[in-house]
Amino acid sequence: MLPALPAYLIREHAGVFKLTATYDIFDGATGEQLAVAKEKEGTLNAIAGLFIAKRNLPTRVDVHEGRDITGPIVFSITRGFSFFRPTVKVITGDGALIGTFKSRLMTLGGKFGVYDASDNEVAVVQGNWTGWNFRFVTSGGDALGVVSKKWAGIAKELFTSADNYVVVVHHPGSAAATLLLAAGLAIDTVYKEGGGGAALEIGE
Repeated sequence: MLPALPAYLIREHAGVFKLTATYDIFDGATGEQLAVAKEKEGTLNAIAGLFIAKRNLPTRVDVHEGRDITGPIVFSITRGFSFFRPTVKVITGDGALIGTFKSRLMTLGGKFGVYDASDNEVAVVQGNWTGWNFRFVTSGGDALGVVSKKWAGIAKELFTSADNYVVVVHHPGSAAATLLLAAGLAIDTVYKEGGGGAALEIGE
């Protein structure tokens, strides 16, 4: 399991001809590497991607503890074929459901609901894809977080390009912390085509 920390820094591997995305996850305060998030994509996806938008194709992102993908899987983000309203599952390394993300129809800028394993909505992620500005709020309207590219933490030297983003957790031990960390990854790896950076702050 990943340690419950107040901040995580996520850095995408650079590569012009890469077919799948890989991200290193660091302790946002010390810069120590904690995990690797690796997108798994088959040959069929690579071929289909020439004709179908990547966001509509099945994908899986495994988060491995440690410095490489030989480490145990902490959790995975999965999505099947989808054309109108993708549903994304977050599962543990042994396959137990942690929660789901469900896109909202007819919304501008990007919006999806965050649900726990019992299908109760615990947050809504809403914002602007172009500006990478997002808000995490409960169904009652309480703010859970904000997304932006700005970062002024101790490990700022690691935050060197738009392919990096930070997850700041105010309540690391909360039940929703893993889901919101996964949601931060999902914005870049599942919901948005191509790379990009953001900072996800899980607030009070």
